[in-house]
Amino acid sequence: MLRLCLLAAHALRLAGAALLSPGSCAFEDSACGYEWDFAHLPWALHGEGHYISVDTSYEGEKAVLFSPDLYSEEWSCIRLIYQIATTSGTSSDHARLNLYLRQEGESFDRLMWSAKEPSDSWLIASLDLTNSTKKYKIVLEGEMGQDKSASIAIFEIKITPGYCIECDFEENHLCGFVNRWNPNVNWFVGGGNIRNSQSILPKDHTLNSELGHYMYVDSVYVKHFQEVAQLISPKTTAPMSGCLSFYYQLKQESSIVFTLYLRDTNGFYEEIWKTDSALSAGWELAEVDFSAPYPMEVVFEVAFNSAKGGYVALDDISFSPSYCSNQTGISFNPAEASCNFEEDLCNFYQDHKDGPGWSRVKVKRNVYRVGDHTTGFGYYLLANTKFTSQPGYIGRLYGPTLPGNLQFCLRFYYALYGFFKMSGTLTVYIFEENHVVQEKIWSVLDSPKGVWTQAEISFKKPMPCKVVFVSWCKSFWDCGLVALDDITLSLGSCQSADLLPPSPGKCTFEKDECMFTQKKRGRGIWHRRRGPTPTSYTGPKGDHTTGDTTCT
Repeated sequence: MLRLCLLAAHALRLAGAALLSPGSCAFEDSACGYEWDFAHLPWALHGEGHYISVDTSYEGEKAVLFSPDLYSEEWSCIRLIYQIATTSGTSSDHARLNLYLRQEGESFDRLMWSAKEPSDSWLIASLDLTNSTKKYKIVLEGEMGQDKSASIAIFEIKITPGYCIECDFEENHLCGFVNRWNPNVNWFVGGGNIRNSQSILPKDHTLNSELGHYMYVDSVYVKHFQEVAQLISPKTTAPMSGCLSFYYQLKQESSIVFTLYLRDTNGFYEEIWKTDSALSAGWELAEVDFSAPYPMEVVFEVAFNSAKGGYVALDDISFSPSYCSNQTGISFNPAEASCNFEEDLCNFYQDHKDGPGWSRVKVKRNVYRVGDHTTGFGYYLLANTKFTSQPGYIGRLYGPTLPGNLQFCLRFYYALYGFFKMSGTLTVYIFEENHVVQEKIWSVLDSPKGVWTQAEISFKKPMPCKVVFVSWCKSFWDCGLVALDDITLSLGSCQSADLLPPSPGKCTFEKDECMFTQKKRGRGIWHRRRGPTPTSYTGPKGDHTTGDTTCT
């Protein structure tokens, strides 16, 4: 533990000597062209501590800090070193730090990142900034919440060309890579001519010098079978795919397993590379095809079996948007499997040997019934409008073919009318390409409510497949109507999609007000509430998002 603390303390003392790029600032002598909005709380520059901060010593709700005009046609990484300090751990309205992108010609600031976790020390956030031909500003907003002694400090903003998962480990923040603490085996910073250093290699790969740095893990303190050390990258914040490469050295006296994983926001691991050599005399280059269409972390994992296992060293992680194997990548667009049925069935279709189970219809909305989900006045699909009295009448709606081995989030809206029993009312299946049923992934469990209700399903299959919506009329006496609208498919699990910042001006009000504010004038005020309005025929039966949870 002492060894780790000494190395960490040394790493924090290291300072980059290179000139800061536009938009970067260490807040040592000035604010580097950053300005604050005088209509809100003031920011204070602390020259001795090298940071800029805002606190509740002044009355106000928030403070706004914005950069000078910036421009970059290349992919960039924004790294923000910050701290949020509070004295009350019970307040539900903590201080919050938000980072927006204000692009030239757009009327909304685009929320890229938000954090409210208090900390006794600084934290680091890494944000991928995709290439653009537009000028932009970085806007930092500190919301003070209800804590009377809250403060927000920004120690450094650094914008560098390249991707946030890239690192040569030469800077004090280690590019946001973190070691997952294990009592016996951990990743350490090596090199740098550290006094009393336990570094295992004479030279790093980046500088080919004893002054350069790298990461390493060894087996000296291994006490148990399969001791594991993990080095975890910053989470990707923009879709990316291509070639991930890195250099490593490995010395194996007994069994070592060096593996590279992708880990999504649900904690699911996907192995993408594993070493096949027992010894590398010098720095070896590893290249692996990499695809992160939704937020992921890269995890470098080393497993030892004994205290004489050996070591692994790691340096110069880089990324290229071109695949290592010269493949073209995944060309599938999830929008191809989405539809609001306003113009046609999009890429959905029916097998007419079953009969026309689904019809595209349009009804006028009024206080007694809802229209379609998209606009209230458009089209949606309705099943069983021409049902027969023959048992087993089934309507199937097929989606387009989806590629295998990808995580998907399927969302859609449905409404039910007139059923007595819910079994078979509406079910979603996964079919293989040859129309063989593979798995039932969802079915209706609740009773008919006559309002649009949202359903969401996360799934991943190794083979190409189709999503099929099935409604079953058992008989003339046990059959009702099933409405279906606004089918959307996105990459990643549904929980991953919810972690991404919303589009500018978009809000479902499920968690909060999404930065929307209101000016209170007279008795008119907006309330965020759940369920139907308190009086009959004065509002919706449920909210527009899910049908029965929260509405505003």
